Amino acid sequence: MARVVVLGAGISGHTAALILRKKLARLHEVVVVSPARRWNWIPSNIWVGVGRMKKEQVTFELAPVYARAGITFRQARAVEIHPSGRAGAPEPYVVVESTAPDSQGAREEIAYDYLVNATGPKLNFGATPGLGPEGNSLSVCTFDHAEQTAHALDEAIARMKEGAKLTFVVGMGHGLCTCEGAAFEYAFNLEFELRRAGVREQARIVFLTNEAEVGDFGVDGLQIRRGGYDVPSSVFAESMFVERGIEWITGAHVHSVDPNEVTYETLDGQKRTLAFDFAMLLPPFTGVGLKAFDQDGQEITSELFAPNSFMKVDANYTAKPYEEWTPEDWPRTYQSPLFPNVFAVGIAFAPPHALSRPRKTENGVPVAPAPPRTGMPSGIMGRAVALSIADMIKRGAKQPTHEASMAKMGAACVASAGVGFWSGSAVSMTMYPVVPDYARYPGAGRSTRHTTGEVGAAGHWIKHILHHLFLYKAKAYPGWWLIPE
Repeated sequence: MARVVVLGAGISGHTAALILRKKLARLHEVVVVSPARRWNWIPSNIWVGVGRMKKEQVTFELAPVYARAGITFRQARAVEIHPSGRAGAPEPYVVVESTAPDSQGAREEIAYDYLVNATGPKLNFGATPGLGPEGNSLSVCTFDHAEQTAHALDEAIARMKEGAKLTFVVGMGHGLCTCEGAAFEYAFNLEFELRRAGVREQARIVFLTNEAEVGDFGVDGLQIRRGGYDVPSSVFAESMFVERGIEWITGAHVHSVDPNEVTYETLDGQKRTLAFDFAMLLPPFTGVGLKAFDQDGQEITSELFAPNSFMKVDANYTAKPYEEWTPEDWPRTYQSPLFPNVFAVGIAFAPPHALSRPRKTENGVPVAPAPPRTGMPSGIMGRAVALSIADMIKRGAKQPTHEASMAKMGAACVASAGVGFWSGSAVSMTMYPVVPDYARYPGAGRSTRHTTGEVGAAGHWIKHILHHLFLYKAKAYPGWWLIPE
């Protein structure tokens, strides 16, 4: 009998757990450890954040799904990894702290044969003074945050209906943020809702981002083939902003978020302030802070994890100039180089470098979008690792048997630009590969045949369909495995 422990129940961890359970005989155990009792389809938090969905429409209870699937569930937070066990007892284990009600944080040791770290990110609001729901800005990173943001938007619209003119700031709350696409999506849904409410003329909307150009999205931008020409995604994005009357500020690092005012610095080294009445600013990410120990209880966290607390995998972490970065630097199997029975997927793995060119302001402040590792790529990683582990258990494979390098992986994204059966629209984008390969695709870095972008109502309908499909898949209903990541 083998036991596989999956830390985290986001897209990557949940996918891995369900596939492991499907592929392994019941004599093998699959255990999921997650501090949250509810699963959240995070892409639809955007719609919760503008009041078009309730949080109950984007979440469900994990325990009943796992009970039906035959997966052991622990509502707990992983805090320690002991990959070599302890002296005299070499069986590896993890230490978790319960987050269940009335558990008072009880600790438990869970032994494992294979471990999948899919813990996702820590939302590092503390990196910027005043950032976040407990400070002076809003968020859509969790369903609770999104619901709070929707209430604030309702209040803002009520004020405008009484004649007030308000400034809305949407974007990134730090120079090292990722998920620019989510902020981009929220900005257009916000603008749509203000038009729907009849108060658009009383609103100033400003998109504040760490991207050197809008449309960079943390992937070094895209070259989109349109009408026989290759159009940079910056032009594509700017045209959407202009069409909807949204201002934009690029290359920005936010120093602080005070009540009704953002202080930021741009690449030219100038510090500026921006007054606001409503600010939805996303935080930077770090790893969740797992600690690692050897058999003697000595801490080895720095050996398993990068300084940002994400886990090191089979990537090339050698420090080198941007011009020397290559697609081959990126991991293929997500296996720990130190412990072959340990893997990290989704946001939990440490990327070897950014995808966009890292920059600094004239004052030396880093402004560098971090590479996205969410959504479709995250699910594909979870599937590949689960299949590898299943082969290692069932067939005795000595090495991972499946790969999912982001340098050889395409991705599709549908970003809502407003909810409405007839009036809604969305931006539908594809790219191949995710990690740009300038040797294989000179100039563009990606295949212009497989890198596309369109805006229209069809994308909106597709996004709604995908919302329901992925919730169906995540609930492990009959035939769930037929729905691709």
